[in-house]
Amino acid sequence: MSIKQLPLTLIVAATPKNGIGKNGALPWPMLKKEMAYFARVTKRVPIPANTGSVQSDAWKQTNLEGTRRNVVIMGRKTWESIPPKFRPLKDRTNIVISTQDRAMLDGLPEEVLVASDIISGLEALEQRVRDGGALSVGRAFVIGGSSIYRAAMDLPQTKSILMTRINKDYECDTFFSVDLEDSRAGWQLRTREELQDYVDEEVSEEPLMDGNDADQVSFQFQLYQRP
Repeated sequence: MSIKQLPLTLIVAATPKNGIGKNGALPWPMLKKEMAYFARVTKRVPIPANTGSVQSDAWKQTNLEGTRRNVVIMGRKTWESIPPKFRPLKDRTNIVISTQDRAMLDGLPEEVLVASDIISGLEALEQRVRDGGALSVGRAFVIGGSSIYRAAMDLPQTKSILMTRINKDYECDTFFSVDLEDSRAGWQLRTREELQDYVDEEVSEEPLMDGNDADQVSFQFQLYQRP
């Protein structure tokens, strides 16, 4: 399969009214548990399994580790919102979508790909993999912001959305464009078991709590997919 045809997974956190940002930042306090989940899921490369042979699966695990890497695709503003010491996001191939030329973007490491749209970014990555300048691709995640989410939703290969549902409304000026709970939108909420299979880890059945002393936030992890 060509890299530009890879299934895309959106990963997003949103309030009940689909708010995702305020003044270029998150409107809720830092949620360390949510951030750790984001890091684990976007780093974890799926290993082909279910061969019926434990020995065969163990061989694959050993031999494929370190040969593939997940991709995170983001807009320029999302890139700039990441603290400099944490970018590029570690152990993932970073693609920044921007209408600006690379030279106009401040301090981008050479390893970070820049493209005008998602498909162009994946095509550039495919060429870099062929040239030996990047690892083969595991999964591809779209991580924001709102315009990049909208563009991804228009692509046929966008199959899954990992939603962190913040169970509290905050004042927002940026929103996720699709109401996933509206059946007309064409997305279905999957079961907790299906979510666990997808992210390859156990997920709490009950909402999690995090935040700070002044603002404790309840949230839960969900998976939506197109039928």
